[in-house]
Amino acid sequence: MLRKLRAVLGVKGLLCLASLIVVALALVSYTATVTIIPATQFTIGATTATWTIYVNDLDQLRYLPGTGTPAGSQQPGPPSDSNPNTFAFKVVTDSDRVCAVNITLTSAVDGSKFSKFEIRVMWWNSTASAWQDETLYAGPTGSTTKSFINGLTPGDHGYVHHAASLTRYYLIKVTYSYDLVDATTSITVTFQYTPLPQASF
Repeated sequence: MLRKLRAVLGVKGLLCLASLIVVALALVSYTATVTIIPATQFTIGATTATWTIYVNDLDQLRYLPGTGTPAGSQQPGPPSDSNPNTFAFKVVTDSDRVCAVNITLTSAVDGSKFSKFEIRVMWWNSTASAWQDETLYAGPTGSTTKSFINGLTPGDHGYVHHAASLTRYYLIKVTYSYDLVDATTSITVTFQYTPLPQASF
């Protein structure tokens, strides 16, 4: 093989080829390193709570988290990071990212016991020092709103649209009627939140 190259290129040709190889090996190269830093937008608040309800309760309110008597019947006071029992979840966004939070139940409540189980969301207005109703949306983007999430309907869900450059605490509010049976067996309801960071709504 070397003899064939020498015959084709000659000695000078081989020297030129060798020089090109040396130059190619000596080329300057550059590298860039990227440090990837995942940012947390969503913080879960209360993960457990106990509500006391009564047979033939009609259009009653309970909060997650909640205080007062009966258990869960009163809104908490000002939310605080140091006390997860003062908020259901918190969202913090920077200037270039919004966040939609999906809210749903892992399974619908028993329609043979409840005639109503409507889920709404509230947010803490620090200026007014009060919880206020938040708008619920039908999807992670778009302008279609909904009055509530129907906990009696399997898979029904709603979204909170959280704007950019915003810090806000949220509270879950449930309006229920427990008026179909006189059963007093404990009932477990699990709320599921799924944050969906995105560029815009």
